Amino acid sequence: MPRASDSRRGSSLPIASLRHLHTLTSAKMSAHSLEKDSPIHQEHAGEKDVTSLNNEHHVSEAMLHHEAIMSGVTADRLAAETLYVDQAKAEELGRELRSNQQQGYHPITDEERKVHYALNRKFDLCVLPLLILIYLFNGLDRSNLGNAQTDNFSTDIGIPASSVNTASSLFFATFVPLQPFLAAFGKRFGQIYFLTVICFCWGLLTICHAFVKSDSQLIAVRLLMGIAESGFYPTCLSYLSLFYPRHDLAFRFALFYGMYAVAGAFGGLIAFGIFQIQSGALYPWQYLFILEGCVPIVLSCFIPFVLSRDPKSAWFLKPHEREYAEKRMVIDAAANLNGTYKVSKRDVIEIVKDWKLWFILPANTLAGTCPQGFTIFFPVVVKGLGYAGALANLMTVPPYVCGAIVLVIFAYSSDKCKERTFHILGGMLIIIVGLIITVSLPLANTGGRYAGLLILLSGSFVFSPIVSAWYAGNTPEPGKRTIGLAIIGWGNVSGIIGSELFQAQYGPDYRYPLQITLGLMVVAFAGYVLVHILLRLANRSRAKKLANMTPQQIEDENTSDVRVGDKKYTFVYGL
Repeated sequence: MPRASDSRRGSSLPIASLRHLHTLTSAKMSAHSLEKDSPIHQEHAGEKDVTSLNNEHHVSEAMLHHEAIMSGVTADRLAAETLYVDQAKAEELGRELRSNQQQGYHPITDEERKVHYALNRKFDLCVLPLLILIYLFNGLDRSNLGNAQTDNFSTDIGIPASSVNTASSLFFATFVPLQPFLAAFGKRFGQIYFLTVICFCWGLLTICHAFVKSDSQLIAVRLLMGIAESGFYPTCLSYLSLFYPRHDLAFRFALFYGMYAVAGAFGGLIAFGIFQIQSGALYPWQYLFILEGCVPIVLSCFIPFVLSRDPKSAWFLKPHEREYAEKRMVIDAAANLNGTYKVSKRDVIEIVKDWKLWFILPANTLAGTCPQGFTIFFPVVVKGLGYAGALANLMTVPPYVCGAIVLVIFAYSSDKCKERTFHILGGMLIIIVGLIITVSLPLANTGGRYAGLLILLSGSFVFSPIVSAWYAGNTPEPGKRTIGLAIIGWGNVSGIIGSELFQAQYGPDYRYPLQITLGLMVVAFAGYVLVHILLRLANRSRAKKLANMTPQQIEDENTSDVRVGDKKYTFVYGL
């Protein structure tokens, strides 16, 4: 019989002994069910007579969830119990694979739901807000060049308008390729300290924009900005995935990523207000860069004091909450927690062989043309409709607000329904409809084209956080997941596509770039459909394999390290 210590996150107890412990715990559960209003966290699991190896008992879902909120049941023991397989568990795995019902942590009793949602609320209040606020200014710092251009930035420093496009493109030359390397470095260095340093650096570099005097200086600053920002987004997603189970992630990723949409709206408002300043020693766009650079520097000082390394060290949790936070993630990750604080050589090898990543990446790259490329020059496109200067920035606000609202609605529905693909495709359809309206109407129809742009931006932010949650949920090993989320960030190369597409020569209607973008969105839509089909076929193939395996062989598959994480035949891909 394999020992629990053979697992990737093992217990020191043999699984046979754990079977007997389950019998004892079941009796305790039955007795406890007769006691009303007993404090859940004061209940302890029975630990006697662990040497009997003859009592085999199915590790039921109800029992695992009961133990998750019991004091005295260690995370190591719970990890071992998730790997135990008997005939009933084997049949259950087969059903999950055939029906594409992904495993993961879902509270199943009222008492457990109460504890689960209370813990999520604490994370929502103590972890998310600072990250959200920082990402808001990350979005502002990335898009403020487009806002500055509407206030004659290039004219004031004596460079051609095309240099702004070139500098924006070259930002992605360092931002995109360095993401997996810096995300892996950040995990090894310490994600909290890594976030502190890079946040300070990009704030300083944003201020530097106010004092560039040539196109070469602008390009140099944008290249350095790309380095400073490249590891931020994947590190934050990896960090959040340590706190929330997989089917709570999309909504949190959306709240986080939604700040990119809010940054577009907020950036337009800030630019509109600052551009009213017509006196002083500096140009209005210089004040814009200085203000939006100072805030990240201030925020970086709070990171090491507010954010904790993980749920087990969270300063705002009580001891029993830390215990429960760890155990629910054990159930959610099927005991694949050994890479929480490191990236191993095997993680790198596994990520290279991760076929689903390399199918998602092209679709993500094409879909990213809207949020990463088009949005940078959205103020310029709106200006082409006839809105001038500061008013052009103000008119960008409603589409971004709609984009943030639609994103949160889609992400909440995705978590609630435990479904990803059709929510992603729904967002893509909104983009396609908006683009069709925009390219079909003449420039003279200002209201109609603006409505098309509003619809287009409403769907532009939906796919990214849901795709990230989709991939994170299908990649249980933290080390591999960190690198994978960063490589998905290579889709930001679409920012180069957008920067080169929306050249001034295509203004004022920008019909040609919008037509190309429409074609890219259709191909991306087809790409996500293909990934869905391939994952469904993989589940079907695994169901057939398990049907020809005994419970002992399935348990060996769970505990062996021949295949790890989502490569195990017992892992169900979520759709």
